[in-house]
Amino acid sequence: MLKEFKPHFINVTYHQQRVVYTEKEGIIKKIPKRKNVGTVGICSAIKHKYGIETVPHLICGGFNKYDTEDALIDLNFLGMENLLVLRGDPRLEEKEFVPEKEGYKYAYQLVEQVHNMNQGKYLEDLDNGYPTHFCIGVAGYPEKHWEAPNMEQDLLNLKNKVDQGADYIVTQMCFDVNKFKEFVKKARAIGINVPIVPGIKPFTNRKQLASLPINFHISLPQDLVQEILQASSKEAVRQAGIEYTIYICKELLKFGVPGIHFFSLGRGKDVWEVAKEIF
Repeated sequence: MLKEFKPHFINVTYHQQRVVYTEKEGIIKKIPKRKNVGTVGICSAIKHKYGIETVPHLICGGFNKYDTEDALIDLNFLGMENLLVLRGDPRLEEKEFVPEKEGYKYAYQLVEQVHNMNQGKYLEDLDNGYPTHFCIGVAGYPEKHWEAPNMEQDLLNLKNKVDQGADYIVTQMCFDVNKFKEFVKKARAIGINVPIVPGIKPFTNRKQLASLPINFHISLPQDLVQEILQASSKEAVRQAGIEYTIYICKELLKFGVPGIHFFSLGRGKDVWEVAKEIF
């Protein structure tokens, strides 16, 4: 459905596998529950079947630095050249993020490892340790990361990721153009000069008034909220949300963003309706 717009890339999310603990005969066993295809498999299928550039997610959670190196070697072998490097969310059963033993607690550490491999620097001296050629993306938060104490510190954390080798930034979804512009202005002021791509999700139903702020730690502009509350039917809500998303995208393009990253969340038709009006 979206192929007609010739997207520059498709990125595929990844989450830590869920872990459950079971007790049998007095012995507690740790059992991983990830059984679905992950970011690498999906990205490889898209890239080689449709010829569209793909961006696997590389996360800290669930991996130590040796696992990460192995994953990067495999990604390089598969011809993957772009990554989105993230810390990742805590496991569902955990209240806060817990790194693996000999793993990373922060995304900048993971960025550093990828950057080092681009220079041919591996964890151990290798005779065949050839440089990789990954373009490294990281996440930015126009309304700050929910764990950051304030916006200023969150921007410093972002700059650290760029200083360690990040090549571009993709933001959390944002529904307020002015907040995005202010985020870019503050980022540039502290020396963050890489491309910043805004994240956009089509707004399509009234339930999102609560679910998006809860799940993604964002706020919604009052003019959008009022339009949704005043809509008389589900279809009217969806139409108002789509039209508002189109407006946001057009304003961002006027601002000169290098591109727009759509959060499809499995709903390609919503993205298609927006994309056909702006591209």
